[in-house]
Amino acid sequence: MQQKPSPPPTLTPSAVKFVTIDDDRAGQRIDNFLMTQLKGAPRSLIYRIVRKGEVRVNKGRIKPDYKLKDGDIVRVPPVKLPEANAPASVSKGLEKQLRDAILYESQGLLIINKPHGLAVHGGSGINLGLIESLRQLFPNERSLELVHRLDRDTSGCIMVAKKRSTLRAIHAQLREGGIDKVYHALVIGGWPKGCQKVDAPLLKNVVQSGERMVRIDPQGKRSITRYRVIKSMGQYTLVEAKPITGRTHQIRVHCQHMGHPIVGDPKYGVDEVNQKQRHLGLNRLFLHAAQLRLVDPSTDKKIDVRAPLDQRLQQAVDRLS
Repeated sequence: MQQKPSPPPTLTPSAVKFVTIDDDRAGQRIDNFLMTQLKGAPRSLIYRIVRKGEVRVNKGRIKPDYKLKDGDIVRVPPVKLPEANAPASVSKGLEKQLRDAILYESQGLLIINKPHGLAVHGGSGINLGLIESLRQLFPNERSLELVHRLDRDTSGCIMVAKKRSTLRAIHAQLREGGIDKVYHALVIGGWPKGCQKVDAPLLKNVVQSGERMVRIDPQGKRSITRYRVIKSMGQYTLVEAKPITGRTHQIRVHCQHMGHPIVGDPKYGVDEVNQKQRHLGLNRLFLHAAQLRLVDPSTDKKIDVRAPLDQRLQQAVDRLS
C-alpha cells in the first residue's frame, strides 16, 4: 500500500508552553515526547530545535535522547505547525483498513495487523505512517507510541502502547525474553528440517547508493533465529521464524545466509524468482508477523494474538499447495 505525497499544509506558529511531566510520561525520550506535543512537525525539526537549545528541561539544555523524569518541566518552543483545522491526512479507505485491522485492544495496548506497504512512522519521504495515522484516528489517546517496529514491506502483528506505563512494562518483557514473536515466511527451496536455529552475527552496512543493508559479519551483533517447517511445497517452503534477538532485517538475512532467501525480498532475494512470482500475482515480500504471545501489563493477563495472512499471501500458499 503506497502512500501518495500530499500538498504542503498551511503553517501557523505555535505558542511557547511549559509542560510538567507526570509519572506516566516518565522514561520517555524527549524527542518522542516533542513529537506528541508538536503534532505535524517533522522529526528533523524536532532534532534541530533540541540541538539549538530551544527546548529546555528544568531550564537546562538536553540531548535528543534525554529521558524525561517525573516532575521535569519542559519548555516547548514556538514552531510553525500545520493549522489545527487542516484536513486530516488519513483517507477514508485507510481509516477503514486500520480499524478493521485491530486484532486486540485493552486500556493500555493496541495490536494491529499492519498492512504491507505502510511504514510504521513517517520520514525519509514518507508523509504518513502507521503511528501518525493512529494518532489521528484516536485523538483522545495522548500517549500512543510504537512498542517495536516492522519493516515497511512486512505485514502482521505490531504493538502500540496507549500508556507510557504499558510501554515501559512491555519493553521490560522484551528485554527479558518474555514475549514470543512468530513470523511466517515463504522461502526458496526445501528448508532443511535439521536446521532449527540460525546463530549468525549481523552487521548494519550502508552501500554507496545510500540503501540500508545488513550482512553476516563476525564483527556484528549476535543474532539468533529459530525455525520450523510449516509446509513443504515443491520448490518452496513455508517456515515459521522466531527471532530470539531483534536485529534489523534479521529473519531476511538469516534466510539468505542459509541459502533459502524469502520470496519477494527485493534486498536479499533472487530477482528471477521474484519476477516469476510477480507474474503469478505475488508482488510483495512474503514475511508476515503472524503471532504475539505476552502478558498485557494493563490487564495482567496472558494474551495470544494471531494475524491472518492477507489475501495475496494466502492466494500464493493456496496456489503453491
